[in-house]
Amino acid sequence: MRLAIFSDIHGNMEAFKAVVRDITEQRIRKCFFLGDAISYGPESDRVVRLLQRLGVFCVLGNHELALLHSHARYYFNTSTRQHFAQVEGHISEKSRRFISTWPKIRREEGMLLVHGCPPDSITRYLFELEESDFIRVFQEMDDTVAFVGHTHDLELIHYADTDIRRTELTQGFYFLEEGKSVVNVGSVGQPRDGDNRVKYVIWEPEARRLEVRFVEYNIKKTAEGIIKLGFPEFYARRLW
Repeated sequence: MRLAIFSDIHGNMEAFKAVVRDITEQRIRKCFFLGDAISYGPESDRVVRLLQRLGVFCVLGNHELALLHSHARYYFNTSTRQHFAQVEGHISEKSRRFISTWPKIRREEGMLLVHGCPPDSITRYLFELEESDFIRVFQEMDDTVAFVGHTHDLELIHYADTDIRRTELTQGFYFLEEGKSVVNVGSVGQPRDGDNRVKYVIWEPEARRLEVRFVEYNIKKTAEGIIKLGFPEFYARRLW
């Protein structure tokens, strides 16, 4: 059984289409999305509609939370709040209704899916946690593996015999050892790890095998779309 897991598309339809093309060649049984379909990129609504059309299993990201609940926007910095007002006008009512069905967490095929941090935080970043925090997280986590996004960086955090080990992930295969693990799947539409290619993972539960995949896409088209809409130029520049 092969499961595709991806996160943080952020309105980047060109990047998302590249992921979809790659997934169709990988004999995938189910697809899971870890939140933040919207904002930054020029095609938030199209991204949400494609997630729905493909039957992807989704969880809420902090940007979807802010769309549904205005008080959650205060979590953003000032420039992101101002940009979010732009984005909101580009999202259809149908897409809003679909987003409103996304749960805070999912438990599927023996794994926990959450946007920010296990067991159920949409907004907490993994880089905010000290080793003692991770020990508490793993002790409170009933699941042996959790998948998260939010930081836009690939990472594996493993816990066994009270020992925490953090590993930066790159393209390739990994076998998860006995114990508990949190996998940060990186970002489809806004990678921030120094490599501008799309990132997503394929998980094989029975073999406990993780594949990290990097995919190229048309960055120029996305960047031009951001500028054309009058979104902050910074969102286009950081795609490169």
